[in-house]
Amino acid sequence: MPDPRSNSSPANFRVFLWRVIALHMITYFLVGLIAFNIFSYSTLYASGHLKYFMKPVDSLWVAAGPALQILRGILFAIILWPFKTIFLSEKYGWLKLWLLFVGLAILGTAGPSPGSMEGMIYTNLSFQEHISGMPEVLLQTLLFSLSLFFWYKKPSKFLNIISIILVMLILLMSVMGFYMRYAAQVGI
Repeated sequence: MPDPRSNSSPANFRVFLWRVIALHMITYFLVGLIAFNIFSYSTLYASGHLKYFMKPVDSLWVAAGPALQILRGILFAIILWPFKTIFLSEKYGWLKLWLLFVGLAILGTAGPSPGSMEGMIYTNLSFQEHISGMPEVLLQTLLFSLSLFFWYKKPSKFLNIISIILVMLILLMSVMGFYMRYAAQVGI
């Protein structure tokens, strides 16, 4: 495999962009689906302070959420591209990437998100409400970091094909969910 440090061409950025988008969408969807069922998000988000903080699980936006993760994947790729050498070439690069997510995107967010230091200081959420989503977020970012690292260590056409199929399925399910919710709301 070519060293990610060796070439910063537009073609290499497109490969990086695809891998980041695909892995973010796949890990986000799979871990989210598991967490949704294990932690009963439909009940959790309809009770306590979270009912004022989170949209109901039958919201149009929640249905569209997995498809909209393309935008977040693009953002991640643009932000991470200048630093790719650190987490793609070094022995424990995946761990550095994951710690970056944990430190800056989960615990150290600039706004008062649930589970973040700011959230614990400035919101009325209970400690239980703050940590209720942490297993999902920590697992998703860990799987994303590991997957990206190993996809660069062992690239294959098989992984490309599987990622395309999975992203297409996620997009189709998200769009179908959105239209089903929309049809239910307007009475079609």
